[in-house]
Amino acid sequence: MARRRKLVVPGAEEGVNAFKAEVMSREGYAVNPARPDDVKYEVAEELGIPLQPGRNGQLTTEEAGQVGGTIGGAMVREMIRLAQEKLAKRE
Repeated sequence: MARRRKLVVPGAEEGVNAFKAEVMSREGYAVNPARPDDVKYEVAEELGIPLQPGRNGQLTTEEAGQVGGTIGGAMVREMIRLAQEKLAKRE
């Protein structure tokens, strides 16, 4: 069963989804802004990982991590870039 993590800040999901869609679009993926989580299927296909909607019990932890790492890594890099940009403006 898939875990559904909840964001700590109420109402932040919309902003996080918009951020994910923007970042993954810049990474070259076709992202539907209304369904940014669907980008994981495109990432999985590119990596040769058989991710399908629904249950994916056949996937290894490594395969699941490759998909999530690609998406999360891009988002973290962008957050760091934004923070560095903001800090540079303060100096």
